[in-house]
Amino acid sequence: MIDRPAIAAARQQLVARPDFLRTTPLMRLSGRSLGVDCAEVWLKLEHLQVGGSFKARGMLYRLLANPVPDSGVIIASGGNAGIAVAAAAQALGVRCEVFVPEVSPEAKRQRLRALGAEVVVTGAAYAQAYEACVARQQATGALQAHAYDQPEVVAGAGTLALEIEEQARRLPDSVLVSVGGGGLIGGVAAWVESRARVIALEPERAPTLHAARTAGQPVDMEVGGIAADSLGARRIGALGWAVSQRHVHDALLLPDDAIRAAQLWLWKELKLAVEPAAALGLAALQTGTYRPAPHETVALILCGANFDPASLC
Repeated sequence: MIDRPAIAAARQQLVARPDFLRTTPLMRLSGRSLGVDCAEVWLKLEHLQVGGSFKARGMLYRLLANPVPDSGVIIASGGNAGIAVAAAAQALGVRCEVFVPEVSPEAKRQRLRALGAEVVVTGAAYAQAYEACVARQQATGALQAHAYDQPEVVAGAGTLALEIEEQARRLPDSVLVSVGGGGLIGGVAAWVESRARVIALEPERAPTLHAARTAGQPVDMEVGGIAADSLGARRIGALGWAVSQRHVHDALLLPDDAIRAAQLWLWKELKLAVEPAAALGLAALQTGTYRPAPHETVALILCGANFDPASLC
């Protein structure tokens, strides 16, 4: 189980690399300015993190906490985790190989190559890319990083919530978290525990946590939709699932059109260019899928920005 001491330990190692990780801004706005009937909305601008997503935290910690062989590090990723591993590997001077599914955007593949990673495109979805990655790791002995289901990855993600609490000098009343494989919500919920509500948000076409809660255990799902490149894991990770059973208040679903509308709103109104996965929190507020109380402070995590900005036009 990932817990607050594990996240604090991750933070200790990560702050030793201030040349790599960034302390991302916390934008605090009135609920009214976003058209929401609540006291405040906090936007954690994690899309400004190294590599363009929160993944840099867990991936750097994975590499710092383990010896990396000459064959380097290897990962299967829809894009963001691979970019984070590639950036960390470049900073540490180690080799990196990334397996991406065919659904991954070309913009993310180009970014991986620019960071010096060897990119292998294989499989229609993440699951097939992951199988190919495992076979390659067994042949080379490279250190394998997992996009969302390793203790270092989840604990590293949890440092984001720790940072929010430090910046605001308190926790919000609720935190809305986009969910793919469960690494981010596992880390956030493990830090927050019962001190605030943690709400999981998923696209209707990629409901892995919602389906697991309904079934009482992780189950495989067919996934697709606007955010599939980031939130397209077919099954919730074991670590994220374990934490969510204890500390996640609810799991809500959002349609693609609401996610897209929120993504465009963030750009047009706040000039924040984020990928669809980062827009679920605002979509939940704008659609009333999550209805905060008038006195409530809500935190949204803008988790990534690895997409083609031309799509905002």
